[in-house]
Amino acid sequence: MAAENAAEHGQTAGEYIVHHLTHLQSSKPNGVADFSVFNLDSLFFSIALGVLGCWVLWLAARKATSGVPGRFQAAVEILIEVVDQQAKGIVHNAQSRKFVAPLALTIFVWIFMLNAMDLFPVDLFPAIWAQLFGAAGGDPHHAYLRVVPTADLSVTMGLSLSVLLICLYYNIKIKGLGGWVHELFTAPFGNHWALYPFNFAMQLIEFIAKTVSHGMRLFGNMYAGELIFLLIALMGGAWTLSATGVFLALGHIVAGTAWAIFHILIITLQAFVFMMLALVYVGQAHDHH
Repeated sequence: MAAENAAEHGQTAGEYIVHHLTHLQSSKPNGVADFSVFNLDSLFFSIALGVLGCWVLWLAARKATSGVPGRFQAAVEILIEVVDQQAKGIVHNAQSRKFVAPLALTIFVWIFMLNAMDLFPVDLFPAIWAQLFGAAGGDPHHAYLRVVPTADLSVTMGLSLSVLLICLYYNIKIKGLGGWVHELFTAPFGNHWALYPFNFAMQLIEFIAKTVSHGMRLFGNMYAGELIFLLIALMGGAWTLSATGVFLALGHIVAGTAWAIFHILIITLQAFVFMMLALVYVGQAHDHH
């Protein structure tokens, strides 16, 4: 279906993929990094799914009973218990955990829902948006929409920068501003004036490396997953009445089903890894060197 639509609109396979990997943006960027441009599709789905996730958790809390829990309540309770146990094992400050544990739960649920958008058919939401865009008087061939916010580097880096800001806050709160500044210049090599520049450089490198790898890991995995779904869609769209076409159609069904099942593990694992790294980084902010 995907390749048939691409052929109907005069698109090659490459143009089809590029079209699906183009964001709905507030304006055309002037360069590789233009911070005045917003990816409106990522903002919309991130906010909508964030509200939906909060509503689901609120609904679970509202319907919670002290008796035998239902399946939904039991699943939420298990999730909360798992996250709470991880927070207790990493962040040993009980006062900090009152904020950090709910934060970790929010991170996991939100990123899981953002990742799960990859399980929808790749042409579903773009086709709906193209119809709406055309009905509003626009050119449906230039109606761009990406529905997986975590396949957008600006979203994942925004999340990792938020974790960095929280870590900086706890560094100052736990150690005091003077204590943290002292640590910046005395760790990891020791408290000697000749080592101050090297210590400070290593601390900066550590903060930058953790933040960049935190966001890039999630982005890379989800972007690759999205691209594979597009390639599988093209495989199914290449169906013809020839024997090769029949095998491509069968391959599309088998590969699509197998990858979707495997991708459920990936989206869950990536949400868990991002949450755990956030806990580890916040836990490190509580440690004195």
